Amino acid sequence: MNADARPEPGSAGRFTDSPEEWPVIEGKTPYQGRITAMRSDVVAMPDGTTARRDYLVHPGAVGVLALDEDDRVLVLRQYRHPVRHKLWEVPAGLLDVPGEPPLLAAQRELYEEAHHKADDWRVLVDFYNTPGSSSEAIRVFLARGLSEAVGDRYEAHAEEADLEIAWAPLEDLVALALSGELHNPTLVTGALATVAARARGGFDALRPAETPWPARPF
Repeated sequence: MNADARPEPGSAGRFTDSPEEWPVIEGKTPYQGRITAMRSDVVAMPDGTTARRDYLVHPGAVGVLALDEDDRVLVLRQYRHPVRHKLWEVPAGLLDVPGEPPLLAAQRELYEEAHHKADDWRVLVDFYNTPGSSSEAIRVFLARGLSEAVGDRYEAHAEEADLEIAWAPLEDLVALALSGELHNPTLVTGALATVAARARGGFDALRPAETPWPARPF
């Protein structure tokens, strides 16, 4: 490693994202859908000019990296029309139930999409999916102590009716992500974060499952 690239002692706080909001001179919502909306704002720039910024207003989402005792990840293969691909993903879903805590939403998605439950939940990683064009925030949970859920299976609809469910070795997912053969951001981010978390002190060092989430303060 180049000496100039090494982190400076005590520099962690310097590289922490911070909330900030530049003045909006005018704004409108040209399109309002059932869940998302398109917003168009004229924003005051630091140099005194203004610029229009168009972006998707999104309720946020959760994902579940479900890891079993054999170091395999529960994955789903689902058709995604905007990109015209079937993508391997992890169980995930929108925060579209008003007031529902992210952890409860993640547990619901694991049950509905994969008919599984987990005994141990941790916050794995938080990220903004496409911060230049969307307000979507995603929290990925690490779920362990997996078992099949009891009761009837959730009745899937639309694209979810064609879901393919499988178990994939974690290391294979990482290799496929790095070779450009996996593209879903929640799966890729979650797999890489899982390997990093294990190397940095283990999963018990991860944040508790109910850690506050400033991006979506339920």
